[in-house]
Amino acid sequence: MGRSQAIGQGRDPRFGPDADDAGCTILHVDMDAFFASVEVRRRPELQGKPVIVGGGGPRGVVSSASYEARRYGVRSAMPGMRAKALCPQAVFLPVDFAAYNAASAAVMQIFRDVTPLVEPLSLDEAFLDVAGAQRLLGNPARIARSIRQRIFAEQRLTCSVGVAASKFVAKLGSTRAKPDGMMVIPAADVLDFLHPLPVGALWGVGDKAAAQLQRLGLMTVADLARAPLRMLRSAVGEASAAHLHELSWGRDPRRVVAEHEEKSIGAELTYDTDVTDHTAVRRSMLALSEKVGGRLRASGHVGRTVSIKIRLADFRTVSRSRTMRTTTDVAREIFEISWALFQALHPEDPIRLVGVRVDGLSAAAGASRQLTLGEPERGWREAEAAADAAAARFGRSIVGPASLLPTNRPPADRKSPALDGRPAFRPGNPLVDLR
Repeated sequence: MGRSQAIGQGRDPRFGPDADDAGCTILHVDMDAFFASVEVRRRPELQGKPVIVGGGGPRGVVSSASYEARRYGVRSAMPGMRAKALCPQAVFLPVDFAAYNAASAAVMQIFRDVTPLVEPLSLDEAFLDVAGAQRLLGNPARIARSIRQRIFAEQRLTCSVGVAASKFVAKLGSTRAKPDGMMVIPAADVLDFLHPLPVGALWGVGDKAAAQLQRLGLMTVADLARAPLRMLRSAVGEASAAHLHELSWGRDPRRVVAEHEEKSIGAELTYDTDVTDHTAVRRSMLALSEKVGGRLRASGHVGRTVSIKIRLADFRTVSRSRTMRTTTDVAREIFEISWALFQALHPEDPIRLVGVRVDGLSAAAGASRQLTLGEPERGWREAEAAADAAAARFGRSIVGPASLLPTNRPPADRKSPALDGRPAFRPGNPLVDLR
């Protein structure tokens, strides 16, 4: 944590961890290289080495990269083959969402111990409104420091924090403070902070929009702020022009929204080589349904609509869905519907990707469920809840469907035959990239 106080101050002493934080009650906390950092935390021997999470297969995509790997140009969403070419000495690790979800839950609880006004954006970042916490915990900068210290002490992870009067500027501050830093942008100096930045720093300006703006000679935020609205409209359209104009003057009235309603929960699998064997697809769908069911139960949701996504070798994508009369969080039920949808589709071309998703979510608490004729009162739901408890204690690989067990063990060790003679899908299997 020692270097963090120097990082993020930039060349202007007005913007740093000790700047004036009066009125700067919005914090944006962003974990540093989150997935990679969680992996290094449980593998201390990787400290200081380039670590890449995901991207291990020929079609894999990088999910996270340590800062040591980023020095070689490796970035998230980069094809794994490109990452290997840039950094051949990197250590590639499979994605482990269970570990990242657990770490995220612990970090989010630290945020909620400070204020109930926490708006998660993803597993590794959130906005906090600390206006109501100042009387008890001190000024915003002090609260930000205590959050960083507690995350490091309890989770052995680092984060970067932006402290500002608005969400947009706070997020810019955390980005500028990375890695392992903190930046306060005083309310009175927002324009001095914003206007020298490139137009691409504005929220909502991607590479394409930035190129369009630059063709008009708008290189910095200051250029955009002073440009006539009609010029902006010609480049990015009516709605985006008004939005960017407001941001360029530091105006962002959005509040921190604590409640975030999940709309859907799903999982996808990209094969390293295109698949024509539908038995292998069946196994994949079972594994994906197990993952989706587990995520539903962990989040306290049930869903009503099950959908599948099939991407063929030529990148054509087909989706099918079915809405049930009652809600579910049971992996077995999700799988049965998913497989029925796939059988009705019965694609003949090679398959590149399969996905399973549950939509129409509602809170599991209080959700009613109607038993089908002849169904026992206790069954798959209770079995999967017991499996969740075992997985939480011993790891997800300790329990699961027998048909997903590896088949390359001696016959005497097998409890149940696999669906075919291929190695079973399982977390960490190098044959696949599960996202």
